[in-house]
Amino acid sequence: MKLLIIEDDPKIIAFVQKGLQEEGFIVDTASDGEEGLYLAEQHAYDLLIIDWMLPKLDGLKMCEKLREKKNHTPILMLTAKTSVEERITGLGCGADDYLIKPFVFAELVARIRSLLRRSSYNFNECLSLDTLEVNVLKRVVTRSQKPISLTSKEFDILVYLLLNQNNIITHTQLQEKIWGINEATSSNIINVFIHHLRHKIDSEGEKPLIKTIRGSGYKIESC
Repeated sequence: MKLLIIEDDPKIIAFVQKGLQEEGFIVDTASDGEEGLYLAEQHAYDLLIIDWMLPKLDGLKMCEKLREKKNHTPILMLTAKTSVEERITGLGCGADDYLIKPFVFAELVARIRSLLRRSSYNFNECLSLDTLEVNVLKRVVTRSQKPISLTSKEFDILVYLLLNQNNIITHTQLQEKIWGINEATSSNIINVFIHHLRHKIDSEGEKPLIKTIRGSGYKIESC
């Protein structure tokens, strides 16, 4: 899952980004509202974490602009504001949940996972194709009921392909979705991950699911 944090405090950004990456998330960051709005509009994120008080464009206006443009990405608002009226204002501007600073990291993760469960993007906890089954929340993969051990990146690639099954996914799409816009990744590295993933899920005589579309990218399909 790919998240965007918009926060102007570098210490909070570093702490939250590191912790969420250790939880298996891909994390991009922005330090002001204008940069955050640009990234949120240009890239597909599973969830946005937005600080209320931001330079250039505050979190409330950012939420309003995203919702006006029909961007329905779940938004978790971070705020030091504690009054009920202020929290209602934040939710009214388009935020889906809020977390008051200072916060416990475990609660942040719990709220993120709750929003991801509720979001339309992740309406299915389980994804399947042919005899392949993936529990997205528990990060469990089986083929013909046999468990398959995947690395974090392999799992994220598989989920992304399944969410877009029967569609061609380019190297650029995989790079942005799985590695994030801030990390340079060559096509060769992506090819290696696909090779390992294909070897694991298509082993022991199973029907091949991941197809290479020469000059375009990859596609997962059952036939």
